[in-house]
Amino acid sequence: MNGARRVSAGLLPFTRAAGDPRVFIAHFGGPLWAAKDAHAWSIVKGELDDDRDPRVSVAREWGEETGAPVPPGEWLDLGTITQRGGKVVQAYAVEVVDPATVTFIASNQVSIEWPPRSGRYRLIPEVDRAQWCDHLTARQRLVVAQAEFIDRLEALP
Repeated sequence: MNGARRVSAGLLPFTRAAGDPRVFIAHFGGPLWAAKDAHAWSIVKGELDDDRDPRVSVAREWGEETGAPVPPGEWLDLGTITQRGGKVVQAYAVEVVDPATVTFIASNQVSIEWPPRSGRYRLIPEVDRAQWCDHLTARQRLVVAQAEFIDRLEALP
């Protein structure tokens, strides 16, 4: 890191349909994460553009990482957390009435060197899947610091 603080923002759709609170989260793509489940998931997020409203960046990242439209509804600010590597993540939540309307179609692809330091590059999806899960499962799957967003979501009226 060059001393500049990395800041990302993302969206955490949630539903209380049928009394079963659930959130929609995404699994990291690529060979490093392929066989991992615990702490290998994230809210759908991306780095902020310096000169934009964070919501504009969030909407762009949602489309790029899910291939689907942003779920409609009022965005609720869940604040920020700092991940272990120093990245600051700002999250918004949106309540979804019909969970079937939130889908994962396909993610954009990024180029990575794999294996590391091999000089060989390959395209991988930034996200390889995304799905609804209950809060307990989300806490086990999300990057450790992001579990705080579940706590904040549960504290909402």
